[in-house]
Amino acid sequence: MKDRVVASCVRMVFIGLAGVPALAPAQVTGDSMVIRVTEGRASDNATTVLASEPVSRLTSDPSVSLSRMGGRGLEPVVRGQSQERVDVLLDGIRVEGACPNRMDPPTSRLSSALAPALEVRTNNRTLRWGSIAGGQVVATTADPQFDGNLTTGQVTAGGSDNGNGKLLNAAAAVGSEQAWLRLSGGYDEANDYEDGDGNKVRSAYENAEGRADAAWTAENGFFIKGMVSRQEESDVKYAGSGMDAPQTDTDIYRMEIGSPVAKGEWSLLAWQADVDHIMDNFSLRPAGMMKMQTNSETETRGLRFTLDQSPNSSTDWAIGADVEANDWDATLFNVTSPTPMPVSLMWPGVERERAGLFAEGFRRIARNIKVGAGLRFDRVEMDATKAGNAGSMGVTPTMLYQDAYGTTDVKTEDNNISAFASSEWRLPQNQALALTVSRSVRSPSVTERYLARNTMSDSWIGNPGLKTEKHHKLELALNGSKNQWSWKPVVWVDQVDDFVLRYKETPAQCVKPKGCTRYKNIDARLLGVEAMIGWTNGTWSSTSTLASVRGENRDDDKALPQIPPIQFVQTLGWQSMGHSVKAQWQLARRQDRIDPQSGLDAGTSPGYGVFNLSGSHPLMEFLTFNWALDNLFDNTWAPHVSRANSDPFNPDAVRVNEPGRTLRAALTARW
Repeated sequence: MKDRVVASCVRMVFIGLAGVPALAPAQVTGDSMVIRVTEGRASDNATTVLASEPVSRLTSDPSVSLSRMGGRGLEPVVRGQSQERVDVLLDGIRVEGACPNRMDPPTSRLSSALAPALEVRTNNRTLRWGSIAGGQVVATTADPQFDGNLTTGQVTAGGSDNGNGKLLNAAAAVGSEQAWLRLSGGYDEANDYEDGDGNKVRSAYENAEGRADAAWTAENGFFIKGMVSRQEESDVKYAGSGMDAPQTDTDIYRMEIGSPVAKGEWSLLAWQADVDHIMDNFSLRPAGMMKMQTNSETETRGLRFTLDQSPNSSTDWAIGADVEANDWDATLFNVTSPTPMPVSLMWPGVERERAGLFAEGFRRIARNIKVGAGLRFDRVEMDATKAGNAGSMGVTPTMLYQDAYGTTDVKTEDNNISAFASSEWRLPQNQALALTVSRSVRSPSVTERYLARNTMSDSWIGNPGLKTEKHHKLELALNGSKNQWSWKPVVWVDQVDDFVLRYKETPAQCVKPKGCTRYKNIDARLLGVEAMIGWTNGTWSSTSTLASVRGENRDDDKALPQIPPIQFVQTLGWQSMGHSVKAQWQLARRQDRIDPQSGLDAGTSPGYGVFNLSGSHPLMEFLTFNWALDNLFDNTWAPHVSRANSDPFNPDAVRVNEPGRTLRAALTARW
């Protein structure tokens, strides 16, 4: 049950939002919109005007791919790993999705009205937010900057031609750097877009959000920050799924306090995030013989304490503790008749409790050498409290686990120990060599352990007996710059013990016409290389980036699923007197190393090349015009990692295709 006092506050906030002119979702502009990818690489965001989700800005980095299912819900794939292996932190808090099919990955919770700075971490260089298995997307929302004024804010209005997209967003703050209140919100919508062949792709959506946050800082440095937000997604269509999402509601509450102490500071952060999700096969598409609907919800509550200290100029250390509790519940109903009939308890009342402790330190042991190390322990307990409840034909989740894996024990306890050690050597000619070794332990997710979907045609059953996943990583990177040039080559390897592999059983193996989805532990290895080289003279700039990753199933001597091909991004930019124009060329090789048995790879994929243009132009002191021309040559293409297309508009497509040529434009007023 949600707290009634907090709920009342939410209602008052949204009444207040109605008085703020032109509230709506995000425009990607401003100094706070810089993307920091993989420890320091940065690119501007001019190409993302009118992006439906802030996470789409990460397409400029070839080590990050985005898996598409529809117009929203883009899933980041970092160095060949995704879903539960990529944590998403929104201003320090973790929000879980509520859809078993991941229509609403955590990145869809990123605010568009206050588009955050995004950083992608690929290695354990800190353990305060948990260990990093595959990657970590860290979103940070900037505080308002008043510059001596009483108020500050912005309003953005824009649209796009492909899919007839529209958006309106606004943010307004009053106060000073010591005490302020900000209201923000927005609305955007789009119809189905067309791919390069002119075929419609099911991708329409509506998205509305509102947020209020405030902060106060005392003269002695003590501070308190609070935030409450609500997001409502409605009528979201998915080409890569047999169902659509007529409604998804997200409520987030966040409170943080802290103060200077000794030679550092302490902070205490508390949060709650509630997501309610409905998906069905009849609201937004022609109904079949049976109407099916899944009602699901997830609740997340967390508390984190951190103490940071810098006793001298060469030493930094931190310790902390956190607790987090999650509840998941999802039930598939047959609603063909007036009385809904439960078919499967997909998430049978799953509860997860985690308690963690960490300590880490960094020290400069010589003028050109810095070292660091950290240790973290997490205690994770999980249980499926409704595993004994029956769905259709009297079948319980416990019976499904027994039939698929021979186990009936649904309670699990994990003791996860993670650690890292890092070193950095400053070399001549403005170069630095960094070496990081780490161990990250991940408990299997609620879906991997407990999903229990069983129908007449197929089944998708999690494995309560899965072991924890252990990642042992080594990364070597060289940063350098000279005159107008900069470069960064990276090599890395990730040896994974007890990798959680999703696989498909054939109809002959499980007596289901469409087969069965199962999970098991294997040993795996991922390794890759990345490279960046850039040049600028202040007016013109050029950046070339490349990423390649190889994933191996060492038990079966074959490829891991959902591994992106070699990808290359070339950008050329010009800027002068506030004006900027950028050209971007995205290239990918074909991918023929797949795992067809996983049910995740939609076959091999062809290579592609996509050319994009974008620009930003000040029209007057407080008004800016932004534009983007995506997929200039109207190619038909899709990333290898995108979902298989089940769209009736385009049944022959292998994957959910990206939009064809799309013109986007927006006006932003700031004060």
